[in-house]
Amino acid sequence: MKFNTRLTLSAIILGMVIVAIPFTANWHLPLLNGTVVRWIENGQALWLLFGAVFTLCYIRPLSRPEGEKQFWLWAAVWWLVLLGRSTSWGRDYFPEHPKLLFRAISVVLIALIILPVLLSRRLRQDIARRVRNEPLPLWLLAITTCAFLISDTVEHHRLLAPLFLHNPQYGDLIEELYELPFMAGLFLMNLGFMQRDKQENMASIRFSEPQLVK
Repeated sequence: MKFNTRLTLSAIILGMVIVAIPFTANWHLPLLNGTVVRWIENGQALWLLFGAVFTLCYIRPLSRPEGEKQFWLWAAVWWLVLLGRSTSWGRDYFPEHPKLLFRAISVVLIALIILPVLLSRRLRQDIARRVRNEPLPLWLLAITTCAFLISDTVEHHRLLAPLFLHNPQYGDLIEELYELPFMAGLFLMNLGFMQRDKQENMASIRFSEPQLVK
């Protein structure tokens, strides 16, 4: 596993956001009886859906070589799983439907994550190749992970929660706000991987062109 230790502007901005979020509780922002939190949750759902659609449109997995094709289809499904989890598998928007329906949705989406790894040798090989060769953006990865852990800490009132939650009344808001840099960080890392794949593909095409001329 390799790491890219370059500190990027996006990592700096997300880091500053993480530091600033706890102080929003000190501004006594109106919560509007949970409406503000629902707005943020709806925005997160749209962002996760955008992540799946953008991945499919930008990298065009069906046009990729074997291995990469399976990997990027699998990556798009991950966005859908995150979308499902953030909306309680759809229950948040359709609470009148039976719970069994949402349980079935969760089972199907999670199966679409697990089964391809078990059944597709090409996918396993591509994942292993990326783990060995893809340089992970260290700072962005660390900040994204911190945002997720802090959000989980606030949500479950863990030992360090008071460091980030200055006013219990704003617990739901702080939790949702910390999920924003987490989702943004995931998207930026995903975009970096896709851009690198495209650049490598273009380089291989240019390298093979003289041979085609001959």
